Amino acid sequence: MSKMHVEVVSTEQLIYSGEAEFVVAPATEGEIGIYPQHVPLLTRIKPGVLRLRVPDSKEEVLVAVSGGMMEVQPTLITVLADTAIRGEDLDEARANEAKRAAEDALKHATDDMSTAKAHVALALAIAELKTLDYLKKRAH
Repeated sequence: MSKMHVEVVSTEQLIYSGEAEFVVAPATEGEIGIYPQHVPLLTRIKPGVLRLRVPDSKEEVLVAVSGGMMEVQPTLITVLADTAIRGEDLDEARANEAKRAAEDALKHATDDMSTAKAHVALALAIAELKTLDYLKKRAH
């Protein structure tokens, strides 16, 4: 099967750099699947699970993303995520606490800036929980 190179970068670090046979991304217009030689595309991504099928592996690489941009070229996909965390680095208790804290911050926000920050934190916590849920389903 043909492959494409994938780069997933957050504002803090390189999350993934390597080959993939197939990518599923949470685009703003809906989930999008990408195979090698896909037509060029630039799209926004929303909070959710980025799934990468790695060659010669039965497992997928999962990344929780809080939003950002994705550029697709025939042999290269670049994901510039606001925040991204690999699935194996997630902690369910911490994600649940982050969600509760963000919901509380949203209830008590007094201005546009604190409201926006709470929305971003909530989006990331939800993306982390979705990724953890996907990991649990895959394990069964």
